[in-house]
Amino acid sequence: MKINLKHYFSLFIAIALALILAIILVKLKPTIQHVATEMPSKAVEIITAKSIPFRARLTAYGNVKPAITLNSMAEVSGEISYVHPNLKAGEKILADTVVVRIDAKDYASTLIQTEADLSGSRSALKELEEEEKSTRRSLKLAKSNLRVGEAEYARIRSGYEKEAISKSALDTEEQKVIQLKQQVEELQGKINGFDSRGQSIKAQIARAEQEVQNRETILGRTEISLPFDARIGTVNIDRNEFVAIGSPLFEAIDLKGVEITAQLPIDSMRKLVSHLEGTIKINKLPPRTGGGINDRLKLSAKVRLVNGMPSAVWKARVLRISDSIDPIRQTMGIVVGVEDSYDKRIPGKRPPLIKGMHTSIDIFAPEHPALVIPRKALHQGRVYIVDADNRLEIRSVDIQLMQGDLVVISGGIEPGEKVIITDLIPVIEGMPLQMIANPDFEKDMYQRALGEDVGA
Repeated sequence: MKINLKHYFSLFIAIALALILAIILVKLKPTIQHVATEMPSKAVEIITAKSIPFRARLTAYGNVKPAITLNSMAEVSGEISYVHPNLKAGEKILADTVVVRIDAKDYASTLIQTEADLSGSRSALKELEEEEKSTRRSLKLAKSNLRVGEAEYARIRSGYEKEAISKSALDTEEQKVIQLKQQVEELQGKINGFDSRGQSIKAQIARAEQEVQNRETILGRTEISLPFDARIGTVNIDRNEFVAIGSPLFEAIDLKGVEITAQLPIDSMRKLVSHLEGTIKINKLPPRTGGGINDRLKLSAKVRLVNGMPSAVWKARVLRISDSIDPIRQTMGIVVGVEDSYDKRIPGKRPPLIKGMHTSIDIFAPEHPALVIPRKALHQGRVYIVDADNRLEIRSVDIQLMQGDLVVISGGIEPGEKVIITDLIPVIEGMPLQMIANPDFEKDMYQRALGEDVGA
């Protein structure tokens, strides 16, 4: 086979010319200028980190019970002669109203007889006192007569010795003196007996006075009045019914106040006061937590009905903390009180608190400065900060307390720094940011930190 060298030579020349042309084009191409590019700024909402007034809060639940309940019982036996027309379950009756009377005729009769006995004893004492006065006057007169008689006897005896008076006259005068002495002794003996007779009558008077007082007390127990404005509970009696001593009559509930007992886990109680460390000396709760520690904690409370009524909120006082811990549930009881819930009722919005209502109790620690951020600003223990160059800085923080949608920070953020409260996608540290302040959110967060989001 014959090779065509001329054809191959032409191909080589074409390739060489193409290479030369490519080299010339590369050499003549202008140098590419590299222009630096910047990531576009991302708009973010921010709040300024600051120490604001904060109240730690816990929510517990409990049922309403009256602060004072009167379970009236019969203190005397007898027939019911009067029942107040409003003495019915659910009715309201004002204080000092007579609601029940038990037939008092027998007790009144016994009192009259006892008073008569007392009057008789007092009359007897008065007669004795008058008799004593008369006897003392008689004794004085008898002694005077005795002195005269003795003087006459001495004169007659002197005459007898001079044989001027007969023996019979002397004997007669001597007999008179003896009689006068006997009269004086009798009167003196009678006076000596007045003291014991008077003491006996005075003892009778004292017993009669005590008996009259007892009878008056018993008679007073036949009429039953309410000691306070009350709502009537169970009624166990009716008119003309006979009741014995100790028989239950009715139940009355004081309208002035109610109590609610809430059970709180011990760990929750510690969280409630953890941010107060340093302001009060309470590193951990002791086994006994009565009134003394309550005075130091200065807790306050609000009560709400668990029924979707937003206006049904009452201010409450923390009355006491239980002096023991439930060994099974490891909880401690806190009792709160609400006063005058009947007077504070709003028809259709806030009913009165009555026995058995189920409520939630928000318990607040005292107000204390704290650095607070919203929970949405926290990302797995880190927050996003806008640094001095308006760029993103990711920073770890120390969390002291989480409460609802708020977080108390104890370290990692300084007051005045800008905290991002919106989500960032993607999150690139150092990315440029454009800040948008949100003062309304900050104001709302301030109110929630104080607990003003849980009603009046």
